[in-house]
Order: sequence, then C-alpha cells, then structure tokens
Amino acid sequence: MDIQHIAMPEAGKDYPRNWNEFLDWFGSEEACLAYLERLRWPTGFVCPSCGVAEEPYRSSRSRLMCRSCSHQSTVTAGTIFDKTRTPLRVWLAGAWYLTNQKHGVSALGLQRVLGLGGYETAWTMLHRFRRAMVRPDRERLKGVVEVDETYLSISDRDSPMPEDQRKRRKNRTHQVLVVMAVELLQPKGFGRIRLRRIDNDSAEQVVPFVQTSIEPGAQVRTDGSAAYRELKELGYDHQRTIMLGSDVPAHVSMAGVHRVAALIKRWILGTHHGSVQPAHLDAYLDEFVFRFNRRTSASRGMLFYRLLQQAVVTDPVTYESVVRPLPKTAKPA
Repeated sequence: MDIQHIAMPEAGKDYPRNWNEFLDWFGSEEACLAYLERLRWPTGFVCPSCGVAEEPYRSSRSRLMCRSCSHQSTVTAGTIFDKTRTPLRVWLAGAWYLTNQKHGVSALGLQRVLGLGGYETAWTMLHRFRRAMVRPDRERLKGVVEVDETYLSISDRDSPMPEDQRKRRKNRTHQVLVVMAVELLQPKGFGRIRLRRIDNDSAEQVVPFVQTSIEPGAQVRTDGSAAYRELKELGYDHQRTIMLGSDVPAHVSMAGVHRVAALIKRWILGTHHGSVQPAHLDAYLDEFVFRFNRRTSASRGMLFYRLLQQAVVTDPVTYESVVRPLPKTAKPA
C-alpha cells in the first residue's frame, strides 16, 4: 500500500482518544509508518543527509531515497525505532499503554500485556521510550523554585538477565541521593519539576544542577546547606530557610520538594516495587518528570502523541548503550 494514500490523523490535532480508536488507526505496519512519518516531517520529507526538502522516491513500503543526493533512508532510521525487529504496531501499543497508565508500567507488566517473548525486549523498549521523554531544548524552571535533596531506597533486581540467574542472585538495597527542583505557583500549587541522581550533596554536584535546571533571576529556596551559598553570585535570588531550631516543620516551609519526594518514593515502590538499578535511576526519574509535568493534560491520547513526537527525533538507543555496570559511587545499604 502506498504510504502517501493512507487516511491519516492530523498530527498535533487528532490522536487516539481510546483503545478502540487506537486499533482503528494502527491496524497495520503501513498505518504506523504513515503516522510516524507525519510526526517526524510535519511539513514533508527532509533528507537526513543533504537537508533538501522534497518528496522522496519510495522504493518499498519503508525505503525512502532523496531525489537530490540519492541518500537512502527509512522513516525509523535515526530514531529510537532504528533497526528494531519488533513490529511498529507493538511499539505503538507499548507507547499507548505506557502513557495511558496513570502510574506507568513495569517491564514485566509490559511484557505480559504485549505478549513479548522476552523480558529483555520489554525492558529495552521502556528504556528507549524514557530516552525520548527528555527534550534537549526544554525550558528551564523559573519564578519561585524550591531545591532540596532526598534519598531513595532501591534494589537492583530489575536488570535484564536470564531467569535462572535472577533466581540465584541476591538483591541488594542501595541508598541513592536525588536532587529536586520544584516550581511554586501563585497563589498555591506546583508547576514543573526537575530531578537528577547525584553522588553527594556538595556544591560541585548541586550547583550545576541548579544552573541547567533553573533560569538565572529566579528565586531559589533551599535549606541552610552551605552547598548553595554561591547561587546569589550566579544571578539567583537565593532564599535560605534554616531548619534547625525552627518552629515551622520542613514539610511546611519546603512543601514542594517534600511533596515531590513522597510521590517519587511511592511511584518507585508501587509501580516498580523498588526494583531499579542505581545506574538506570536517571531514566526512571526522566519518566517521572515527563508524567508529573503533564499531569494536568486533558487527554492521555495527547501524552501518547507527545511521546511519539519526541521518539522520532531522539537518537537511536541500543541495548548495549542502556545496560551499564553499577557505578562505583552506588553504595549498598
């Protein structure tokens, strides 16, 4: 079937609003390719090699050849779907299920729902989606922002390995430090957040996080830690709250970060049963940020659309690039 002549939803305006509509739209690989092509090139094909915007030659269902430089490509080349052996119908079903579950889904849960042959396939699929949840050009937080750190207790049993090895291996619990930034809205409420795993609570770790996460000129509220002392010199309106000896409880004076810390811990323990390797924690934090910052979206279908919109402009992710040894800084509890 010619990909040009498939009736397609209008990207950015129309998207599946329920599972039945999803099945109507994405019943074939051709329909999935057409949808991803429209997301990747909203105004028409642009050659990844020479940058010429011109309708390509279509030598097969998915093969595209530039009329200018003869470079051959595909809709999925250079994206998180690059060289995948899993059908795109399964990928899109995974994206739909991931974004339509309020608290997300574990790799084991996704494997069961999609009927995937191996746990490793589901695990890698989720990590590819998590890579796409972070936009490199996303805006920094602004206004009034609280910053603090919290410890997460996680085990390392959620790792892709043969079943017999998982049964023999003992789980270890790790205490991992995470720094948080939470926008405060007026007169009340929380805006966007940023999270990052750090090795310690020194200035060398927390100050770069503030600089990459918060716009200069914003009011940054922290506790009395000396690690944040140089923020004023860097152009921030730094407000310190001394907790020791204060009559105001920390969860009241720093309500934003304490609320977010509680939600992260509940999510890690609930959806993932605390099973997150320290080396992969940042990927899970990215998913939490993606969900939290879009919690007010009127439609889960829009979350599906936004995820795929970012997936087609995110560089390829291989299994080997995801699976990494535990960092030396992660200390068992």
